[in-house]
Amino acid sequence: MPINEQIRHNQMLVIGPNGEQLGVKTKADALTLASYAGFDLVLINGNANPPVCKILDYNKFKYEKKKKAKESLKKQRESSTELKEFRLSVNIDKHDFDTKVKNVTKYLEKGHRIKVTVRFRGRELAHTELGREVLVKFAEVLTDKSEIEQQPKMEGRSMYIMLVPKKK
Repeated sequence: MPINEQIRHNQMLVIGPNGEQLGVKTKADALTLASYAGFDLVLINGNANPPVCKILDYNKFKYEKKKKAKESLKKQRESSTELKEFRLSVNIDKHDFDTKVKNVTKYLEKGHRIKVTVRFRGRELAHTELGREVLVKFAEVLTDKSEIEQQPKMEGRSMYIMLVPKKK
């Protein structure tokens, strides 16, 4: 943002340090007012007619702007937890099952939502209850770290369950 002598406009609407409008002033008058107040003249809106300048402490303004940006980025990061998907099969082996549980646990601790899917192939589609058992068993193993957001649901040739991290 242009400050003090960097401002190229000759006429500008000046806003005081307390937010009061001081009216349309020339660049020289505005700079004089800012120096008497012990602050900087900062161009807030250069596209307006006349351009809007404010008398304020520029370093403090920059610091607060940076702080707000950091805070909004933090809130954005919190709200954008990802959805991670893990696929299992109906006849998954014990070791593979434990490995998937361990991987899902890591993501739950980071705060991600988890979608666990069982895909049915061929004749497995006739025995969807086996897939449901695998999903329910998976959710039961993770009960201390997660809650079931959505019960097992069939969608096409696959069945899935949604897990979310437990609230602390």
